[in-house]
Amino acid sequence: MAIRKAMVAGNWKMNGSLELVTQLSDAINSVKSNEIDIVLFPPFPLVPALVESGVTTGTQTLSENTPGAFTGEVDAQLIKDLGAKYVLVGHSERRSIYKESNATVAAKFARAQQVGLTPILCIGESESEQENGQTEHVVAAQIDAVIEKLGVAALKDSVIAYEPVWAIGTGKTASPEQAQAVHKFIRGKIASLDSDLAQGLTILYGGSVNEKNSELLFAQPDIDGGLIGGASLKADSFTAICNSAKGTV
Repeated sequence: MAIRKAMVAGNWKMNGSLELVTQLSDAINSVKSNEIDIVLFPPFPLVPALVESGVTTGTQTLSENTPGAFTGEVDAQLIKDLGAKYVLVGHSERRSIYKESNATVAAKFARAQQVGLTPILCIGESESEQENGQTEHVVAAQIDAVIEKLGVAALKDSVIAYEPVWAIGTGKTASPEQAQAVHKFIRGKIASLDSDLAQGLTILYGGSVNEKNSELLFAQPDIDGGLIGGASLKADSFTAICNSAKGTV
């Protein structure tokens, strides 16, 4: 049976600078450990500097297309050539602001794997969907889009990040018990198709994770780390979160 490893991923969104790359990379390199994978997702122009610093790096999106006349898009192979290892697909801001459908997200997932990048599949429900008891239905459909396109085996070389949309950047967060319930559902859904794969799959929680709540969240049996937003821009906060993930999986 595959053994999971804790991960803390920092999504800088449209923030950051070369100065911040220096600050964060020095801090992260000081807390690196075999117990945990630490990955940062800066804006595209900062990727080379972060890679050069020795920090494992990913990008926040990619094009689902191969190279061609797609102004403003970035190809997966170029991302890999820059030294990035991971890519976020389906982040709620991409789904809501840029209208990326489940099918588009699945296509991006496929393109990432085609060139050897590891996709982090972001899933999660809106506040109204949560209030109407649709959480499991929504996250299942988001996962099924990938499974229907590529088969369940494709999830082996990926990470899933559950981010309830109502908790992203709002200061609200699911309780550890709420988050665990959804993570357990996700793992159980995948286990119904491939038990070994499900047990080895890293599933992150995101949504206003900070150094004050990370320890309790990461202590849950099906939460394997976090996808961190605002706190990933602050060296002290982010390294504290990283340290809280050590020894939890």
